[in-house]
Amino acid sequence: MKHMSFQMKLILIMSAFILGIVCIMLVSNIAFLSKFYTSSKVNSLGNGYEKISQIYQNCDENGGLKEEQYVELERLSANGNMNVYVFDVSYQLDLGLFGGFGSSIVPDLKYPQYYTDQEMQEVKNCIERYLTEAGNEYLYKEKVERLKHGENYNIYRVYNKRIQSYYIELFGMLDDDSYVYMKTNFESMKESVDISNRFLIYVGLFVLIIAVLIMWAVGRGFTRPLLELADIAKRMSNLDFTARYTGTSQDEIGVLGDSMNHLSEQLERNIQELKTANNELKLDIENKIQIDEMRKEFLSNVSHELKTPIALIQGYAEGLLDNISEDKESRDFYCEVIVDEADKMNKMVKKLLSLNQIEFGGNQVTIEHFDIAAVIRSVIASTDILAAQKGAEITFLQNTPVFVWADEYLIEEVITNYVSNALNHVDGEKKIIIKILQKEDVARICVFNTGAQIPEEDIEKIWIKFYKVDKARTREYGGSGIGLSIVSAVMAAHNRSCGVINREDGVEFWFEVDTKN
Repeated sequence: MKHMSFQMKLILIMSAFILGIVCIMLVSNIAFLSKFYTSSKVNSLGNGYEKISQIYQNCDENGGLKEEQYVELERLSANGNMNVYVFDVSYQLDLGLFGGFGSSIVPDLKYPQYYTDQEMQEVKNCIERYLTEAGNEYLYKEKVERLKHGENYNIYRVYNKRIQSYYIELFGMLDDDSYVYMKTNFESMKESVDISNRFLIYVGLFVLIIAVLIMWAVGRGFTRPLLELADIAKRMSNLDFTARYTGTSQDEIGVLGDSMNHLSEQLERNIQELKTANNELKLDIENKIQIDEMRKEFLSNVSHELKTPIALIQGYAEGLLDNISEDKESRDFYCEVIVDEADKMNKMVKKLLSLNQIEFGGNQVTIEHFDIAAVIRSVIASTDILAAQKGAEITFLQNTPVFVWADEYLIEEVITNYVSNALNHVDGEKKIIIKILQKEDVARICVFNTGAQIPEEDIEKIWIKFYKVDKARTREYGGSGIGLSIVSAVMAAHNRSCGVINREDGVEFWFEVDTKN
């Protein structure tokens, strides 16, 4: 039964239980029912004797029975399935064949009033068995067994050779010296036992079939939720926590189903938390790796950017120290180079410090309400001289104020970087166009310059510190590759976007700020 289903086990156990009960009842019938029946009949005859004795105590002076007493005797005879005879005996002298005399006992039936010759013969046989001297010899010849000895009666089991059947008989004497003879058939009991056993077998088989069907249905009712729970557990082992037990019963299976649902929800929540923590850990590791790479790249870029001006400063300073050029004009040129390179280094360091403060929160964003159009005009005015030197034309297409919410100082830094970047890369028609596009709650500031487009593979990289698309050209105007990184950091601090678009005849940089608080 190791690999047998729970439903089949339940059916087999119940079937074995029913068969066991039927077998016990059959054995009990065969072994004890006959004895029990005999004991019951003996008690029934004894009780019948007591009732008859009571009836005849209440009869009239002449020994006659009243109508109701007679009916009571008939009822006793019919309900007890027994023959009842009450009689007196008298002795009659008989003349023998050779002139001798003898006596015989003659019965005088008091009950029943009407009887057949066969019933009279049965009473005579009874007298012959129990009252005559030949009775003793008859007892030895016939199978007669005394079952009970009462005060005024005896109960026997008698075998009738003629019909080959057993009877239970009571023979006794009443208070008025009348005799009572009662008998009931015992063989019918054996037939009843056989019928009872056959009926018990048929009923047992029927009950067994019904029980198997019931157990199949009940077992299916038990196994269905268990199989459902097993399927849920299997899906949970495969990390599928969407399955839920849908049963509504409040029994042990329902409690188990609710526990499975709670366990599934808890595991799903814990695994989600683990996944989140795992993703955060991966991001932390990636950020750490990226920070390490950025640190290495930063040190490399700073070293590279500082190496050239430091070398120039060192070379020209050594030249001055060694008096390589004696004329004043050459010495002034050497000094100008030193001052210029030192100024470039100073500007780069300041930009790096500013970028570091923005990226790591050292420079807090102060939200103000100001006219960004006025800020743009101020930046354009400060770059007029440089634009004139480049031969560039700056056009600002906004005549009315546009008020925004942002950090005015940082936004001015973004605009300055965009305009400076445009002046450094303007070419062709040498036009720089600045415009403000308003949409819903956002204002987009666009700075366009004619000239060469940015290669597509470099568009995402230009926001990285020290990244330069054209390193030779950047070196010409003294660029460090930090300006656009500052723009990106400032816009991230404002939770707003910035970007670049290649146009047909140039490049357009843009950023967005809020127009509503």
